[in-house]
Amino acid sequence: MRAAQVSRLDGPQSIEIVDIPEPAAYPGGVVIDVHAAGVAFPDVLMTRGLYQMKPELPFVVGGEIAGVVRSAPEGAHVRAGDRVLALTMLGNAMAEVAVSPAEMVFKLPDNISLEAGAGILFNDLTVHFCLRTRGRLAAGETVLVHGAAGGIGTSTLRLAAALGAGRVIAVVSTEAKADVARANGATDVVLAEGWLAAVKELTGGRGIDIVLDPVGGDRFTDSIRSLAPAGRVLVVGFTGGDIPTVKVNRLLLKNAEVIGAGWGEWVRTHPGYLQQQWAEVEPLLAQGKIPPPQPTLYPLDRAAEAVAALDNRSATGKVVVTLR
Repeated sequence: MRAAQVSRLDGPQSIEIVDIPEPAAYPGGVVIDVHAAGVAFPDVLMTRGLYQMKPELPFVVGGEIAGVVRSAPEGAHVRAGDRVLALTMLGNAMAEVAVSPAEMVFKLPDNISLEAGAGILFNDLTVHFCLRTRGRLAAGETVLVHGAAGGIGTSTLRLAAALGAGRVIAVVSTEAKADVARANGATDVVLAEGWLAAVKELTGGRGIDIVLDPVGGDRFTDSIRSLAPAGRVLVVGFTGGDIPTVKVNRLLLKNAEVIGAGWGEWVRTHPGYLQQQWAEVEPLLAQGKIPPPQPTLYPLDRAAEAVAALDNRSATGKVVVTLR
């Protein structure tokens, strides 16, 4: 089978398209003919050996797929011919065939294409975890998301209202990205330059209930300043590069919280959590209350370019690599 493989840790440009043997089925595994694979920021880090989990070289890039079941264990909730999305978690996604544990395979709603499906699990379940489990989103609260035109950002804009937010404010770096944010459901859009003052004005000085921050860097302190009383900043990642520090007196003054939101680690240590998430998210997708993502598509031959688009921050929305 053809696959996007990393054999040296030199960044996205080191991804090569190679022919390798199909993975062997294992007990409890579902064999899937992969149609599309999602790209996420951990893929960028893994191509440099900078992610906390480090698969042995060489490894196949990617951690989420959509495709059609080739075979499934007897008694599994999916069977041959089912359209599914699945997690492979650390590698093994950008290949024509993948095997995933049955508990990480989910039926894809009929109203969602395989290409869009490949963009759902990592980002949408991360955002669901952030807002529902870690952020404790209450009905009518205001949510702000940095990097709003990116994968996590557009997922936040698509999900927040369905999960109860009353207002969703997008922070973006350019007017072109502002258009992306509006198309994905932002109530309000502000540019990163001067965003804090703009948000204070938009909220009449009250501030934000939940800030979802996948960017980090130099805007983090202003995220704390932007909070309403008892507001929460959710730390999702550091695509901006720098890992910020917190002056805790700012938390004391507003009864505010800075909350880590590591979805992958939570899933690893909370058996059954993925199924709980999907039980809530899947009906909202099937009913159209959460619109499907509109990913940017790259063919497998351009997998290196797809991952590089996240590295250089030129990507908007979810990036997906197509294999069939």
